[in-house]
Amino acid sequence: MTNHLRHLPAVHQLKNHKHFSQILHNAFISEDVLTEWVNEQIDIVRNRLIKNELHIKDINREKLVDYIFQLLEKKIEQMQENQLRQVINATGVVLHTNLGRARLSKQAIDHMTETALSYSTLEYNVKTGERGSRHDIVEDYIKQLTGAEAAMVVNNNAAAVFLVLKAIASGREVIVSRGELVEIGGSFRISEIMEESQAVLKEVGTTNKTHIGDYENAINENTALLMKVHKSNFKILGFTKDAATDDLVRISKQHHIPIYEDLGSGTLFDFQKRQIGSEPTVQEKVRTGIDIISFSGDKLLGGPQAGVIVGKKNYIEKIKKHQLARVLRVDKFTLAGLEATLKSYIRNQEHQEIPTIRDILQSSETILEKANNFIRELSSKNAKFICHIEQEKSKVGGGTMPEVELDTYVVNVKHESFSSNEMAVKLRNNTIPVIVRVKNESVILDFRTVTWEELEMIIEAFLRF
Repeated sequence: MTNHLRHLPAVHQLKNHKHFSQILHNAFISEDVLTEWVNEQIDIVRNRLIKNELHIKDINREKLVDYIFQLLEKKIEQMQENQLRQVINATGVVLHTNLGRARLSKQAIDHMTETALSYSTLEYNVKTGERGSRHDIVEDYIKQLTGAEAAMVVNNNAAAVFLVLKAIASGREVIVSRGELVEIGGSFRISEIMEESQAVLKEVGTTNKTHIGDYENAINENTALLMKVHKSNFKILGFTKDAATDDLVRISKQHHIPIYEDLGSGTLFDFQKRQIGSEPTVQEKVRTGIDIISFSGDKLLGGPQAGVIVGKKNYIEKIKKHQLARVLRVDKFTLAGLEATLKSYIRNQEHQEIPTIRDILQSSETILEKANNFIRELSSKNAKFICHIEQEKSKVGGGTMPEVELDTYVVNVKHESFSSNEMAVKLRNNTIPVIVRVKNESVILDFRTVTWEELEMIIEAFLRF
């Protein structure tokens, strides 16, 4: 081992090597950075030699130099690749959290690009020539669409929950049903975020049943807020009861205590009219008289990541003035994407322009057409794949509409030589990764979440096997 280590070259020797100069010239990397990476590779090789993990015959300095430069080139290759990459979602899960949730509309992308390429009116009022407020950019759209008196946007709905609790109830009690102390993705728990906001949690009722009287009995002089958490990512079935929103609004007015509902996903599109789920719209909730409502921008709304807060003007103004509002504010790109998304709703074009809405509403007949096209194209070019179509169900995903199953058709694919797991790995390692489901010995493709352009890319990925 000691003999092997003595063959390890020094950094200055590698820097004087012609290969170092070539990389420096061709890779457009600064000498300081390249030197640092050479050091890293030397350390890696040293550790492998010590652990006897370097499988090179007749080790000498020349072989170690070649090996270090091989590692260096791989490192450069990895660093030149974007970590945030395009993938094709062939799982059929419309709001796939791991794959970025909502795809944005062309209108949103165009507006974000235009905003990125130029200066903008982010905080500038063109009419007066004075400083403006970024809150104003989308507030009127949200007010028009929801019927709320006022609105603001922060960077996600978790931030919205935290800000509302901090601004309205810090140091005082917030009454919540035990059945609504939910946890969402990333271990975000209502009880813990309330503790962080310094609001005092007052639990009422039981896991499965909470009555309006439970709220009334818990109200005291230290009560700051009645809070309702919409169970958008799970369902409790059986012997259950929730306090009706109308009753909660009534007692909030009687006791002059505001009521806040965290809607979670939140939707401006009425899916119930299309017989899809039972998700209430934000508009419906505003009409009940709830004082403050918050919801996500990148779920059923179909826009960029954001937390939208709507409600009574006096409460929204108080939240806007809180110091944390600046900490949690969104940037110009989010506002541009959100503005374009909201304008699709105002034009009544959301079902055509917003991919999330379009994909959820997509007919099984359209999906079947894509499936048939895929099989026809693939089979004509490669006979080693065995494909057949099955009726299945798609999921909305993203912690929304957990009870909803959308009728779909999937393509079940097998290969003469590769297992389902091997196929899935090959597809993931495609130039543009294709993400599929694996079921038993088959790869499953659900084209609900695949565009016609992406369909051609998937066929090309399979033909590279």
